[in-house]
Amino acid sequence: MKHAHRIFLAAVAMAALLAWGCLPVATDMVQGAGDELSKIKLNNDLKTHSVRGIKTITIDRIAVMPLIEAAPDKAEGIAAGGTDAITAQLYSQSALSGGWEVVPQDDVLAAMQKFPPSTPSNLDDNALRLGHDVSADGVLYGVVARYQERVGADYAADKPASVNFSLKFVDVKSQQVVWTANFSKTQRALSENMFDFANFVQRSGRWIRANELSREGVEEAVADLHGDLNLQKNVKHFETGSYGQLKSGGQRFNTGSSGIY
Repeated sequence: MKHAHRIFLAAVAMAALLAWGCLPVATDMVQGAGDELSKIKLNNDLKTHSVRGIKTITIDRIAVMPLIEAAPDKAEGIAAGGTDAITAQLYSQSALSGGWEVVPQDDVLAAMQKFPPSTPSNLDDNALRLGHDVSADGVLYGVVARYQERVGADYAADKPASVNFSLKFVDVKSQQVVWTANFSKTQRALSENMFDFANFVQRSGRWIRANELSREGVEEAVADLHGDLNLQKNVKHFETGSYGQLKSGGQRFNTGSSGIY
C-alpha cells in the first residue's frame, strides 16, 4: 500500500508540474517514476478472449480480411477512410510480427471479388471462404464501430479522437472462432485519467489523431493474438509470393544463417 501510495503521489506531483508549465522538469522525472507507473497502469481499452485450446492450433499462414463498418444502428460515427486505415494497420502489424506468413493483400482482394459484399450478417461466412480460397490456416477480420477524428490542434483540441473496433480470428480447419478482441478508446485529458500518465508524457501532452489511436489498439491486439498462438516474434518462414506462385510452387525462397526462410 505504501508503495502504491508513493507512486500515486509521484503522478499527482507530475500533473501539478505540467499544469504550472514546468514540462522540462516533469519530463526528467519520467526516468525515475515511469517504470513504476507502468506497473500499475490500468488498461481497459483492449478486451480479448481466446478459447482454451488456442495454443494447440497450428497457424503458419494467415489472411487479413478488410474490415467493414458496423451496422448503422451500432455505428457511432466513422470518418471517411477510417475503416481502410485500420485494415492497413492490421495488415502491416501482422506482417511485422513474424512467426506466420501473411497472404498478400492483392491476393485477398482478388479472392474476395468472387464473394458477395461483406456485411455484419455474412462476415463470418466470407472469412471462412476467404481462408479456404487462399489456403490460409486462419483469417483475421472485424468490424469498425467508431472512428472519430480529433477536432482542433495538437495542444488545443475541441474534441478528442475516438476509436472502437472489434476483431475475430477464425481457425479455418475447425471453422471455429478461437480469439476475439474489442478496442474502444477516446483520448482523455490527464486530469480525467491519471493512470494514462505514461501515454500522456510519451505524446508530449498533445491530442493525437484517430489513426494514432487506432494504431495503439491494433498493435496491442495483434501482440495478444500472437502470444495466445505461442508464436515466436520476428520469425519469417519465407518471402511471401502471390497466391498463384504459391499454388504453382514458384514462390521465391531466401536463404541465410538460419536456413531457408
